[in-house]
Amino acid sequence: MNERLTDALYGLGWSTVKKLPEPLAAVLGRRIADVAWKRRGKSVLRLEANLARVLPDASAERLARLSREGMRSYMRYWMESFRLPVWSKDRVRNGFTPQDVHHLEEALASGRGVVIALPHMGNYDLAGAWVTTKLGVPFTTVAERLKPESLYDRFVAYREGLGMEVLPHSGGSAFGTLARRLRAGGLVCLVADRDLSSSGIEVKFFGEAAKMPAGPAMLAVRTGALLLPVTLWYDRSPVMKGRIHPPIAVPETGTPAEQATVMTQEMADAFASGIAEHPQDWHMLQRLWLADLDPRPEPGSGARPEPPTEQSAGTEKP
Repeated sequence: MNERLTDALYGLGWSTVKKLPEPLAAVLGRRIADVAWKRRGKSVLRLEANLARVLPDASAERLARLSREGMRSYMRYWMESFRLPVWSKDRVRNGFTPQDVHHLEEALASGRGVVIALPHMGNYDLAGAWVTTKLGVPFTTVAERLKPESLYDRFVAYREGLGMEVLPHSGGSAFGTLARRLRAGGLVCLVADRDLSSSGIEVKFFGEAAKMPAGPAMLAVRTGALLLPVTLWYDRSPVMKGRIHPPIAVPETGTPAEQATVMTQEMADAFASGIAEHPQDWHMLQRLWLADLDPRPEPGSGARPEPPTEQSAGTEKP
């Protein structure tokens, strides 16, 4: 029953919100966010606890303000996502302005293949649509089979409609396909700030231990592709902003696992720099740090239905 209700609600979002004028959708998103924030549910409290790790000196009042801004940012993501299928190509091209795009352009021109790794910031679906529309570059990502199956199908159809190739995640089978795309000079995009597998790499993240997926770095190590972290954020304009960080080099020495560990730490450091500058746009409504993790699933986390493969996407079973 809960699965059918969830599927119906997402279906309602894609069928109804996309028909609303953009200003009205924005107002609706803020109101929903404010209601959720005032209820002080588990998702809001978890968001504030995570933000406290990012800003350890912040007062309770500041954390509350940031969590409210964070919920508004989170709902902006959803309102945009529900409407992206009906955005014009010009609206997509003009909806995202990244800094240092030359890092991506030079990496693509090298022919080595490129892995883009992102945290849960801003709207990575919009960033992906911008890549396929503005740059004219197709890319591959991975999606885990959500329940119910119809919800998974909705997300796959939605992302394929934006020009992405979406691979199903089944164990470690996606890794081989991603590697082939990269060896052919292709682009792979993976959300990578939270590991949901048993093969994550431990990193220091804002001074504490957390695990992030091995996939992005291991793909770069095994294929010679360039690994580029990307961070995203919103300002008060309708245009999302972002930064393409410099490529993370494969260490010259060490085993592949040791090289991937060093690179994943550098990726985490790049994520941390972007999150520290724009904490309100980091949509981490789940437990992340090892000190917070419980072996049992966290009910009612309220996080995006995140194809875990976008976080552990291509994660190899070493």
